[in-house]
Amino acid sequence: MPDFDLLDRLQEIARAVARDEVMPRFQRVSAGKKQDGSLFTEADLACQQALARLLPELAPCPVLGEEMSAAEQQALWDKHDDGLWVVDPIDGTTNFVHGLPYFAVSIALMRHGRSTLGVVYVPVLDECYAAAAGHGAWLNGRSLRQVDVNPCLGDAVAVVEPKYLGGHLPARVVSTAPFGSLRNYGASTIDWCFLAAGRFDLLLHGAQRLWDYAAGALIAAEAGCVLGTLHGDDYWHDAIWARSAVAARSDVLYAGWQSWVQQNR
Repeated sequence: MPDFDLLDRLQEIARAVARDEVMPRFQRVSAGKKQDGSLFTEADLACQQALARLLPELAPCPVLGEEMSAAEQQALWDKHDDGLWVVDPIDGTTNFVHGLPYFAVSIALMRHGRSTLGVVYVPVLDECYAAAAGHGAWLNGRSLRQVDVNPCLGDAVAVVEPKYLGGHLPARVVSTAPFGSLRNYGASTIDWCFLAAGRFDLLLHGAQRLWDYAAGALIAAEAGCVLGTLHGDDYWHDAIWARSAVAARSDVLYAGWQSWVQQNR
């Protein structure tokens, strides 16, 4: 079965797992810390376990999840180039723990290092973003194809995660940035989707993990956004485990944004 034909069922799975495993625990669970200092909860583990059970029934590929060890993740990536589910059971766990309604369930199917399917479900908003490579992107069934994008960089709304940028960029994003307004909400998968939906015009991140971009970047690209990295314009061939992102809603905005970023690194 072509991957595109799996998309409706994949959205149903994302909605069901969020309904059954995530939302009943929202504001009702305590958090622990992983070795890297990031938070995790019972909801993260329950959601990942549910996805690990359901997704191989949809397409017979193993599941790589955020709540695995780095060694397990690397082994799966190395051995399953022909097909691998990549999931973030709750992107925005810190928000989830603190009662902030900005978190999502993210699922991608990747083949040969590229995402072929992507779904991001934001349960508090009941918004399901979906994309299939070469077919487009949708929000709750409505096409997200970009039209009539304002080409003025000075009017743009940017979502920027400064923590991993390094160099001079964090300070210059705040003091001399060329855009009109700055946002940072702490959930990379949703940032990609809001870029696709036209709620943000620009995106900048220094180092996203595989599960942060696998679904969201596909959704943005299929919506007509332009993607690059801090190292250039070849987004899908950059670092796997810590991929930077420089993106915009149109090629005109992207050209100005990437140029400013490179000049101010």
